[in-house]
Amino acid sequence: MAINCIIIDDEPLAVNVIKNHLQEIGSVNIVETFNSAIEALSFLKENTIDLIFLDINMPLLDGLNFIKSLEKKPLIIITTAYDEYAIKTYELDVLDYLVKPISFPRFLKAVNRALRKVNSKSSTSNLKIAKREHIFIKVDKKKMQKIYLDEILVIESLRDYLKITTITDRYIIHSTLSNFTDKLPSSNFIRIHRSFTIAIDKIDVVQGNSVEIDGIRYVIGRSYIEDVKKRILG
Repeated sequence: MAINCIIIDDEPLAVNVIKNHLQEIGSVNIVETFNSAIEALSFLKENTIDLIFLDINMPLLDGLNFIKSLEKKPLIIITTAYDEYAIKTYELDVLDYLVKPISFPRFLKAVNRALRKVNSKSSTSNLKIAKREHIFIKVDKKKMQKIYLDEILVIESLRDYLKITTITDRYIIHSTLSNFTDKLPSSNFIRIHRSFTIAIDKIDVVQGNSVEIDGIRYVIGRSYIEDVKKRILG
């Protein structure tokens, strides 16, 4: 399903780069472009869109304050010539942060994340939340975070910790890969290496002794390869 976006950037060349990249992808409709964040605010008061490509350094109202001023926040991909604002923007819950000049492969990865997130919400909007399988993970001493199993991509072992990568987020928890994998349905997840458990339905490519998920290659361990290929390829 195609999604709708706007572009906010006061540099015409930068806008053209984004337009050309989106034309190659073909799954994102450009509803409007703005060279002023203030003009975009007026537009968003009366229109709903899925995604914003947003520059940071702009006159009158910069990208950071623009995000803070939004009452209803679409997905936001930052497009900027400066990398020093990355931490600040992630605190504002942006989807991705692209530094100019933006290569097409990096742009494609960001847009695919947006497409997955929008389409995931759309496909489950008519289902009761209770029907989606989920688990709670302990992300700090006091906070338990719900994550849906159908959004998990990869679980990576970091010795006594795990990095859980989902469609939209990443979490670090204190656990072992064996214990966590045992909690997951074996019909949907498979351990492919002493350091990785993956979601079977999120595999994009199988090549030799590796699989690819979300543009990242994961090696299949020698002791796992026969079972993994049998499960994945039937």
